[in-house]
Amino acid sequence: MDPLTHLIDVAKGEVAADLLLKGARIANVLTGEVYPANVAVAGEWIAGVGQEYTEGIETLNLSGLILCPGLINGHLHLESSLLTPAEYARLAIAHGTTTAILDPHEIANVLGTTGIQALLEASEALPLDFFFMAPSCVPSTPLETAGAALSSREIQKLLEHERVLGLGEMMNFPGVLGKDPEVLSKIIMARRGKKPIDGHAPILSGKGLNAYLAAGIESDHECIKREEAEEKLRLGMWLMIREGTAARNLKDLLPAVTPQNSRRCLLVLDDLEAGDLLPNGELDHAVRRAISLGLNPLTALQMATLHAAERFGLKDRGVIAPGKRADLIAVPELKGFQTALTVKNGKVVAREGKAYPLFHAGFGHQVLHSVKIKSLDASSFHLSLKADRAWVIRIVADQIITQKRSLPVKKDPTGMVVSDPEADILKLAVIERHKGSGQMGLGLVKGFELKAGALASSVAHDSHNLIVVGVNDQEMQHAVEEIVRMQGGLVVVQGGDVKSSLPLPVAGLMSLEPAETVASRMEKLKEAARDLGCPLANPFLTLSFLALPVIPELKLTDKGLVDVSQFRIIPLEPSE
Repeated sequence: MDPLTHLIDVAKGEVAADLLLKGARIANVLTGEVYPANVAVAGEWIAGVGQEYTEGIETLNLSGLILCPGLINGHLHLESSLLTPAEYARLAIAHGTTTAILDPHEIANVLGTTGIQALLEASEALPLDFFFMAPSCVPSTPLETAGAALSSREIQKLLEHERVLGLGEMMNFPGVLGKDPEVLSKIIMARRGKKPIDGHAPILSGKGLNAYLAAGIESDHECIKREEAEEKLRLGMWLMIREGTAARNLKDLLPAVTPQNSRRCLLVLDDLEAGDLLPNGELDHAVRRAISLGLNPLTALQMATLHAAERFGLKDRGVIAPGKRADLIAVPELKGFQTALTVKNGKVVAREGKAYPLFHAGFGHQVLHSVKIKSLDASSFHLSLKADRAWVIRIVADQIITQKRSLPVKKDPTGMVVSDPEADILKLAVIERHKGSGQMGLGLVKGFELKAGALASSVAHDSHNLIVVGVNDQEMQHAVEEIVRMQGGLVVVQGGDVKSSLPLPVAGLMSLEPAETVASRMEKLKEAARDLGCPLANPFLTLSFLALPVIPELKLTDKGLVDVSQFRIIPLEPSE
């Protein structure tokens, strides 16, 4: 039978529903009400909502539960979870997320369109709909070396894909304000296709912000202060409030959300590691957190369903209503918001926190062999300075911003700068790993407090070159060599031994292991770092953002030390 004909017949009550969800109350995010109603499903679609629907080929009695629309995560970098799409979906659907909007600029910076296509293929046929935004800034700046560069022509081709909804976060706001032709051409393409354009404009205000919005950018997830959020809401932006691993902004930004403007607000995650996903949940955790901070439960639910659907033009989901996709979750109460049942496209896919088995796609050779560096030895990390002071990256605890500090440095008898554990000034290196060019940026960092050993990672936002910090050149070399051997990953070394590691062979960003294994090995890495003296709660997350030259104040790339406020490479030695 034709699906539409069947849908109408079920809605009219002439034939039984394929699936009848009865006995529950529904949370109506359109009207802000909770009331008793049955839901009749025909195939993948909701046919009818009301007490008059009583017949189903399959019937689920949901007495005592509240039916809600499936959650929609409006901004996610999947690669930051360190999990493959299928493994992420296994956990997310159990927590009620049925749709996620990915910005795959992490893998795009490594492998370009090949990486994006790999994620598109790996996320097909899963019980969670992964939509994509075309990465707008690959590389994010000319101040680093990425594995690929996405031209406006490649962006145009991506925008034609049915699962690519729009243009991803426009991090290069200086390029927008400076009217860079390539930047503007990408924006024009999205505008012509009437595609949404996501933003990324931390601290941008006043006329600069107005110009940024005038170009056609519509959302922002980088706000950290209430005043910043209010200004952006007043100027028409969608406010995405993050509550993930790297940034947790709900507490500071919720005061900006009012009954009058909440329709323009979304709950998102941005970056979420397996170690947070497993114990806390996915977007459901942000919903619970918002409610615990005083937000009306139905408003919180709207910000995790309807508002995301409206922002991205997903007209077939986000509400419980006839003709909408049967993406539904059941919870005992809105305040506690614990998912007891997940229905995706009219099929039960998870119960009581566990997903049904799903298909895990594989990856090709190019994706699994992405780490290429020129041979190096301990002397590769030698750092020579004439002055006795240098610009040092000072870590700010629990933040991805850093501070720029001029500090005295320690030198060996030959005049070479060496790490100084007593002063907590350690060598930092970023090594180009996509083309094997041998290009390396050397710098100094304060805040890791290592007394011995080295930490290294192939996750280093946004170009994901190798990054390593250590107390001596030999251990830094050893850490880098272990990353190359694993073809990507995280490692802690000491005295020639690997103390802990986590292989990330998928583009040097993601593991092929289950989330439980990834989270366990990550905890062991943190313990190993603590044993070396590092007090940071998540040292590898901190390390990964030290190479991101779009977040203030001082960062290091393979091209050198970057003063973000000046948007340029600067000498390591302060001028007189």
